[in-house]
Amino acid sequence: MVAEGLSKQPIDAISKSIVSRGFNCVRLTYATFMLTNESLSSLTVKRSFELLNLTNALQGIGVHNPSILNLTLIQVYQAVVLNLGENNVIVILDNHLTKPAWCCSNTDGNGFFGDTYFHPDVWIQGLQKMATLFHDASNVVGMSLRNELRGPRQNVSDWYRYMQEGAEAIHAVNPKVLVILSGLYFDNDLSFLSSKQVNLSFTGKLVFEVHWYSFSDSKPWSTLNTNQACAKTSADFMRNAGFLLDKGWPLFMSEFGVDNRGVNDNDNRYFGCVLAKAAELDLDWALWALQGNYYLREGVVDHGETYGVLSSDWSTSQNASVLQRIQALQKPFQGPGYANFLPHKKLFHPATALCVTWKPGHLVQLGPCDQSAAWRYTKEGNIKLRIGLSCIKAGPVGEPVRLGDNCSGERWELVSASKMHLARMYNSEGNRVCLDVDYDGKTIVTKPCNCLSDNHKCDPTSQWFKLVNSTWNFL
Repeated sequence: MVAEGLSKQPIDAISKSIVSRGFNCVRLTYATFMLTNESLSSLTVKRSFELLNLTNALQGIGVHNPSILNLTLIQVYQAVVLNLGENNVIVILDNHLTKPAWCCSNTDGNGFFGDTYFHPDVWIQGLQKMATLFHDASNVVGMSLRNELRGPRQNVSDWYRYMQEGAEAIHAVNPKVLVILSGLYFDNDLSFLSSKQVNLSFTGKLVFEVHWYSFSDSKPWSTLNTNQACAKTSADFMRNAGFLLDKGWPLFMSEFGVDNRGVNDNDNRYFGCVLAKAAELDLDWALWALQGNYYLREGVVDHGETYGVLSSDWSTSQNASVLQRIQALQKPFQGPGYANFLPHKKLFHPATALCVTWKPGHLVQLGPCDQSAAWRYTKEGNIKLRIGLSCIKAGPVGEPVRLGDNCSGERWELVSASKMHLARMYNSEGNRVCLDVDYDGKTIVTKPCNCLSDNHKCDPTSQWFKLVNSTWNFL
């Protein structure tokens, strides 16, 4: 119930590390019983840690954050939110569960309305108390009503009833915050909204949230060709939640992430796919997770978080290359704030999280997406600069591609199930080459298209280029 990491670093140091890594928002979890259960809401930090025999963590807090030792749990939560605000970080209050514990399972009693620890009246009471508590906190921009609804009790009828009641309860006491509704089946499914929307007394502040991990549906990633797995899971994502964007509803991908150790094959194959989809849809998102470790998780003291941005000492990044790829999505591709720029295409390379641009001498290479070229993809299959006639032209196989003005015969087609292989014919026998990245990690070349078959061990991602709509300023 105390934000992780306060035994490792001062609150302000953690907030500043968040900012230094390019993040502007924290989805801060809390348990309902922090507010509604007197035996918990009255606990001080010191007493809470003593009851759990967390001696080392308590000593660490005494070193790094001694001022919080005698605060109650909810007062520390307030202190964290306040400090984030002082560092210009906005906050979404996330009702993660009712009874404090590691989340989540189908049988933990926290999954759905009517479960052992999920009484609707207590839940609404907690939401109202939290909304009231942060009524004047200018950096609290939203409240997520409940994380990952799940379990045998879940049903659509109760979802509409109670989520609408919860939304109205928050709005009644704090009309300023966004109200964020999660889906069913561990927040993977909002498909029922395609036929019936929620009915609320207010407008203009409703957001839906969805989660997407490789383990959301692990079978495609462990059995299918990576292009096929990406196509299937992306289609599932659109059917289950992404369709809301086409209906004009804001959608927040409030959890995604990967094992930063690089040892999870499914995660490694999924990562480029989810980055490409997030770029394509210009999604707002929250990464699971910041923490390098936990005071206590599932009975294990100082449990490490393999999905965490930070290392166990909370001072360094656990995996700099994963963080670099995430950071490519920290600036929007389409807005807000870019409405005056002409729409165009970015060629996003999810394996490096860079975009295709060009240098004097007409050499085509990768660079930061906010400094990359603006392209258009014509009906003839040409990839042309947004302004002018120059297009991407293939040279000999394995050699760099360049810009040129004679675009006849330069037809690039999306040939794989993932729709991220840009291929063209290079001989009369029908053989194709695809855009690829050379060994220097930035020069764009052509190579024989790979991983189009059913071999699920093959890694196609060096040849993945996503055509992304953008209104960024462009070269």
